[in-house]
Amino acid sequence: MNRDYVAFAKALAEEAGTLLLSDFYTGVNKSWKADNTPVTETDIKINHIVIDKVAQAFPGHSVLAEEGDYHSTLGGFVWVCDPLDGTIPFAHGVPTAVFSIALLEKGEAILGVVYDPFMKRMYVGEKGKGAFLNQKRISVSEHTELKGSVIGLIQWSDAHVDLSRTEHFLQLAGAKVLNTGSIAAMGALVSDGKFAATIFAGDKPHDSAALKVLVEEAGGRVTDVYGQEQRYDAEIKGHISSNTILHDKLVAIVQDSMK
Repeated sequence: MNRDYVAFAKALAEEAGTLLLSDFYTGVNKSWKADNTPVTETDIKINHIVIDKVAQAFPGHSVLAEEGDYHSTLGGFVWVCDPLDGTIPFAHGVPTAVFSIALLEKGEAILGVVYDPFMKRMYVGEKGKGAFLNQKRISVSEHTELKGSVIGLIQWSDAHVDLSRTEHFLQLAGAKVLNTGSIAAMGALVSDGKFAATIFAGDKPHDSAALKVLVEEAGGRVTDVYGQEQRYDAEIKGHISSNTILHDKLVAIVQDSMK
């Protein structure tokens, strides 16, 4: 991979993180989108920065981001970005939001970066090169049982897939279920072995593309909620990211909960 891509993504993450922190402490206005999800001025400002920086550095690349896209007529690579993952906690004074960006080549995620500016944690996953936290190699947990394992779960009533009963089924299996409000933050913690898995109901590439590289390069596995391999130029049916060991058990539990 072009080393410029990694350096570019990390520099962009740091710039976004600086703005995210500044706005968090000074306060921001929020509004509601048509899908009843919130958006802040910070989301929009960071989204614009990403589009501008990509257009300048790699004019042949496109951007697919939560708050606006940029499509190059030259084709090539696609940067998939969530400028501020965790908008609800961010807008209400809870410091769990992160910046997330991935680089796709022909629908496959080849680079993923998640940056937590509050904890100064820079997670980087590069296809075939491993996963790193602040330049130190990381790996997923070795939990073999769901009992006592920490599982991050985000679902909502009108989500693309119905996970409304999944938390109950996980608790019956003895798992500890958490929701920090940011799937990218929790997925990064899977790559670092802090969480055993995450389960997510969303259907947008920016929600999971970075985690696909990050978790799998740390030794984990990421699929849709049906256990099928996920590409990001095709329909997305939620995702499960795990330490690999628990993956099949989690897919089975999710399927049972959806019946």
